[in-house]
Amino acid sequence: MPWIQLTLSSDEAHARQLGDVLIANGAQAVTYRDGKDAPIFEPGPGEIQLWDHTLVTGLFDAAHDMRGLVKRLEQVKYLGKGFAFKTDPLEDKDWEREWMDNFKPIQFASNLWVVPSWHQAPDPSAANILLDPGMAFGTGTHPTTALCLSWLAKQDLAGKTVVDFGCGSGILGIAALKLGAARCVGIDIDRQALIATRENAERNDVGDKFDVYLPSEQPTMAADIVVANVLAGPLQELSSVILGYVGEHGYLCMSGILSRQADDVMDAYQPAIAFNPVTEQDEWVMLNGQRVSA
Repeated sequence: MPWIQLTLSSDEAHARQLGDVLIANGAQAVTYRDGKDAPIFEPGPGEIQLWDHTLVTGLFDAAHDMRGLVKRLEQVKYLGKGFAFKTDPLEDKDWEREWMDNFKPIQFASNLWVVPSWHQAPDPSAANILLDPGMAFGTGTHPTTALCLSWLAKQDLAGKTVVDFGCGSGILGIAALKLGAARCVGIDIDRQALIATRENAERNDVGDKFDVYLPSEQPTMAADIVVANVLAGPLQELSSVILGYVGEHGYLCMSGILSRQADDVMDAYQPAIAFNPVTEQDEWVMLNGQRVSA
């Protein structure tokens, strides 16, 4: 089926309302894009932030009455007559196949790959994580996940116990198990993330080694390695909880941190953790260090 896109410009205050108007007028989907290339970092809990200048795009059947739609939109108070808009036809194609083709196997070290289920593993002898884009954050494409995976690939994980704090899709814990860890415990506040982690662990044949918990159910344990790819705020607020999982001489790896936030996060863990030099990628950093004996 051919489609047509209608794109409008809006401020943050009206972008969501405008999206609702497009849906009410027959849009099959609505997307929001930054109109000025201004990044948004770390929204508060439950907060949905948009940009000061937001492009709102509605997707319509090509047979839709676009002239009638424009006339109706002119009645919207914050648009008015003569408002600017752009229409773009979309060719009819296999969108599912196009979406799948955008996700290729990603290599993080000589011995570690993340491979979508519809691809063959480029190196069958490596630690290959079978993971599809889906229910929870974490497929390896974001710099924070990539930094943690690259760090894990350099560690001696044979027989180690790992805690994946804020496990999301389970990618970090699965990587640790594929690289030789004996057991992983995943913790997340989102039940959907726990479901995704269980399913991904089973798909990767490590389900019997990967247990998951909500924070209210989390076990008392001391791990050899703790990985926490969340955000700077929770990492600081929950430092005592996260440190509680780092065993004697254990290692801690954290990401989800912007470079300007690194010092504040490290301050929350010192002097318990002796940090190594900061690793940075695209404004995001990974912090890692070892537990210091009391």
